[in-house]
Order: sequence, then C-alpha cells, then structure tokens
Amino acid sequence: MGYSTYFLVSLLLVVMFNVAKGQPLVPAMFIFGDSVVDVGNNNHLYTIVKANFAPYGRDFKNHMPTGRFCNGKLASDYTAENLGFTSYPPAYLNLKAKGTNLLNGANFASAASGYYDSTAKLYHAIPLSQQLEHYKDCQNILEGIAGKSNASSIISGSIYLISAGNSDFIQNYYINPLLYKVYTADQFSDILIQHYATFIQNLYALGARKIGVTSLPPMGCLPAAITLFGSDSNECVARINSDAINFNKKLNTTSQSLQKLLPGIKVVIFDIYQPLFDLVTKPSENGFFEARKACCGTGLLETSILCNKKSIGTCANASEYVFWDGFHPSEATNKVLADNLLTAGISLIS
Repeated sequence: MGYSTYFLVSLLLVVMFNVAKGQPLVPAMFIFGDSVVDVGNNNHLYTIVKANFAPYGRDFKNHMPTGRFCNGKLASDYTAENLGFTSYPPAYLNLKAKGTNLLNGANFASAASGYYDSTAKLYHAIPLSQQLEHYKDCQNILEGIAGKSNASSIISGSIYLISAGNSDFIQNYYINPLLYKVYTADQFSDILIQHYATFIQNLYALGARKIGVTSLPPMGCLPAAITLFGSDSNECVARINSDAINFNKKLNTTSQSLQKLLPGIKVVIFDIYQPLFDLVTKPSENGFFEARKACCGTGLLETSILCNKKSIGTCANASEYVFWDGFHPSEATNKVLADNLLTAGISLIS
C-alpha cells in the first residue's frame, strides 16, 4: 500500500469514527449556487423556477416536496451526512427564526442562479452576489448568539460548497442572442471565471477558508440539452460538452491561482463531469437502466412547472434513471456523485 493510499484510508477511518460518535467533522456547512443545491429558497420567490410540488420530493423523507429539484436527496445532502450532520443546512429564506437554526450552517442557493448575475435576474432568482449578502446577515446573527470569538471559529472551520455555471450556459447563453451573438462560448466562460474569482475573494474576505466548488457537468448529456440542441440526434451534444470541459480547465487553473494569492485558503474542485459522463454513457455497468430520458413525464424536457403530478409517463422507479427531470440527476445518481466527492472532500478537512 503506497503512502498516499495509506494516508487516505487512515483519513477515511478517522471520518467514520467521528461520524459514528455523532460528531460532525466541521462546525457547519454553507451552500451557495443554483438548482443543483437549492433546498427551497426559490419557494419564496416570484419565479416559475420552483420544485415545491409533486412529484418532486416523492422519495424524500415524508415523501414531501421541499423545493429540491430531485425525487429525493441532493448530492449536498449526502455530503452533509458524510460529514456527520444529522440534519441538512436549511434554506435561508425558509427560516422564520434564524437564531440557533444557523449554528450548523445554511443554504443560500437559488435555482436558475449562476456566476453571471444577469442569469438569476432573467428568472427572478437570487444572484450569487445577493446570496453573499444573505450570508453576511447570517454572520451577524451567529455573532449575536455565539459571541464574536465562537462565531469566528465556526466561520473559519466550516465548509463552503458552491455549485454554479450550468444555468449560465443552458438557461442563458445558449438561448440568449444578446449573449451568443456577442461572445463565443470561450469568451463567455472567461466572463464567468472572472465572476467566480471575485466571488471566492469576497467569500474569503468574510472568513471562509475551506471551499468546495463543483465543476460543470457534461451539460450536453442533460436530456433537455439533447432535446433542445441535439439536432434530432439522441447522443450527447459534443460542442456543449466541450464548452463544459473548457470551462472546467479554467476553473481548475483559476482556483490554483487563488490558492497562491489568498493565504490559508483551500479550494477543492469537485469533478462531477467524469462520474456523470460515465453514468450517462455506461448506465447498465453502473446499475442504471435509462440515461437518455429522465424519470418525470416524457423525460425529454420537463423541469420545474413542466414536471408536475399530471405529467403523463413519469416512471415508477426513479432509482433506475440517471436523471430525475430534464436537467437534474436522480437521488440514485446524487448518491454516486456524493460518494465520488468524498475522497476529494477529505482534503478540505485534513
């Protein structure tokens, strides 16, 4: 067994030991981003991008919709469990009493948000810049209940998760002539990366030190993307996947630069591109039955209000499907992704 393998196994044992004792490995989790991690903030907004109705949540606890764009748990929910939390960071806008509820963290994510603030504005969602303002409010509340010194150690010891960029491309750039006629996809990704770098620097200035960022998925393999942009082909859209790969390279390079620039910061990029691409291209090898069609409705386009309890054809067993709706993974896929992220995430807490 090589040293790095031995080190990883030792870390995993420490993780399992602490989690078994009921002690989370970090004081709190704070989550920013889009529909992949939104747990109900959009329920409170004047937007059509919501998931607070059936059949969303049908496999979640109590079989109730919460605002998660999934049949059950998100990858971030599994990550919270892997870190030893017994509850998930609550949707910030859901909290009527924001006192001790915030001690384990909060979720500020808003479906249809992205690194590019205009994406969120198109859909009346909460842009990342505004999510950061909510986090500042949260810090003030934490100081009030835990005291300045305790709040400071919670803030620096917590894990910060960010998931964004997908909506910027799929729900904005590719369908918006004001963008795609002005910028190449490569130029647009440069703009997104600039916004990403600014966001990380602002988060760092507020005390965040352990930051996990998800890469873009293989966007061209999302059922809705194939339906909308696949020119009658049933295959993943290669040019869209290539935009995701290009963005992910820049995300990695920029994150390494930020680590050199900002003392004491750890930025880990969680690669979800490759594991999701493997599930889509080799579903049966990974225990799935269907990777082209999503579970909800026809499975070719539905999401949000198009995926509702009257959607004809919704599948009986979502665990056989890689995708729950036209844009979002099923709970079974989220479990695979979260388990893949576990080993990468350990470097955040080691």
